[in-house]
Amino acid sequence: MKKILIIDDEDDLLETFKDYFQLMNYLVYTASNGHEGLKQLRHQPDIIILDVSMPEMDGFELCERIREQITCPIVFLSAKEDEESRLYGLMIGGDDYLIKPVSLKELGLRIEAHLRRENRRNTSRKIAYFGELIIDYDQKNLHIRNQAIYLTKVEFAIVELLSKHPGRAFSKEEIYQQLWDWDKAGEVSIIMEHVRRIRKKINSCSDVEYIQTVWGVGYKWIG
Repeated sequence: MKKILIIDDEDDLLETFKDYFQLMNYLVYTASNGHEGLKQLRHQPDIIILDVSMPEMDGFELCERIREQITCPIVFLSAKEDEESRLYGLMIGGDDYLIKPVSLKELGLRIEAHLRRENRRNTSRKIAYFGELIIDYDQKNLHIRNQAIYLTKVEFAIVELLSKHPGRAFSKEEIYQQLWDWDKAGEVSIIMEHVRRIRKKINSCSDVEYIQTVWGVGYKWIG
């Protein structure tokens, strides 16, 4: 039975979500604020539904603190429709961003999709060697000459996608869609920022270029 943690300060909404996902055969944990949410991480949830607008500690701050402990998918719920908030949520470690009010059916389908994707990743793990760079798909980390390179979940997902298809050029739109299953070309600038950060981290340990820009297309792994 999959475990889901729901963090929202609206009690009525929290109960509605809890009842729905229990009927969908999830083991449900709830929290009405950020501090309670952090305590519930001891249950090691498989996925988290996280409200953005909460007092004391908002969902963005909480997400960053959650990412210090676990890597399970995080689905943001928010009344904030502006692009800046949505992109920021994805940049700091969120996997999805839905606008309130949200359809229970759509939310349920999104949760199922994220869990399926996690399961696929878990069943295809291995280690790859690209010269001095070692990618551990099991532990989701990189090493160069025994020095660890720490990537965020989204950064590693980009490295994983590109490195498993060396030589193939992926457009920014393709990468975005592979990561989040969304077809929103106007938001692909987030991919450029993630690639910039990945390169900076790798370049701190090596002069070798692993991610090459394909002008007019996107990026490819050259190793």
